Amino acid sequence: MSSSLDLHSIRDFERLDFLARQVVEGFITGLHQSPYHGFSVEFAEHRLYNTGESTRHIDWKLYARTDKMFVKRYEEETNLRCQIVLDTSGSMLFPDPKAIGFEEPNKLAFSVYGAASLMNLLRRQRDAVGLTTINEKVDLHTEAKTNRAHHHMLLTELSKVITDTSENKSTHLAPQLHELAERLHRRSLVIIFSDFLERAEQEGEELFEALQHFRYNKHELVLLHVEDGKLEREFEFGNKPHRFVDLESGEELKLHPEEVREEYKKVRNSLIKEIELRCGQFKIDWVEANIRLGYNQVLLPYLLKRRKLY
Repeated sequence: MSSSLDLHSIRDFERLDFLARQVVEGFITGLHQSPYHGFSVEFAEHRLYNTGESTRHIDWKLYARTDKMFVKRYEEETNLRCQIVLDTSGSMLFPDPKAIGFEEPNKLAFSVYGAASLMNLLRRQRDAVGLTTINEKVDLHTEAKTNRAHHHMLLTELSKVITDTSENKSTHLAPQLHELAERLHRRSLVIIFSDFLERAEQEGEELFEALQHFRYNKHELVLLHVEDGKLEREFEFGNKPHRFVDLESGEELKLHPEEVREEYKKVRNSLIKEIELRCGQFKIDWVEANIRLGYNQVLLPYLLKRRKLY
């Protein structure tokens, strides 16, 4: 039985690794055709090859063009430490707990694929990466490292997350984020994947206190607001009655979307503007991550932040 489970685990890991590489390679190709083509996503620069040194890092393509041997000169082994934080609460399973496919994911699956892609890009940049998963508690916390074995372990953990479709996992982000801020002893870039659905005004205040805790400890923050743009932002559920079920509490509400759409959008947009304003005051990057628009929107904010910091 255990060997069968191990085989499934290996297959899940390999698939996630493959998809992440495909995302990043497509992203890098796109960068060279965009205003961001100046970003370095592989190495710093070239220098002339010195006789007697290892030929491992010679750029043979450049040699074919110039008839001179150049070596790719890499940046420091670790330029940046990045902690990826994943909210795995029940609300992240929207719009469908079973929607774990790459093309049409729910919010949690989108976050997992996005995090895996981000990890791949971090490895290419020789940046250290750690992973933290939270719901009612901190489920997993790893230190940021650069080695291959650590990278494989993180992908294995992400594979476990995407196959866990347990509902009714609630979360109150603030206590877990305070705990994480205390556990990060070295200055880091902290990237948080969450829908940030705090239930009350008090919880919202506590969340910003936790985010300030990170800033007080000199960490940089990128908040990826993971959302279904069609259903959660535009409230496009069609012109018929619906039954809405809270994926954390199990509470149900029956209503006609057309009757509440405009008021819902008004309240939702007001809330988002308030969050964006406060993030700006605390110098925190707030990024809208629509699960229907692909994974590049996860990768570009990291490169933009990295360029500012280094």
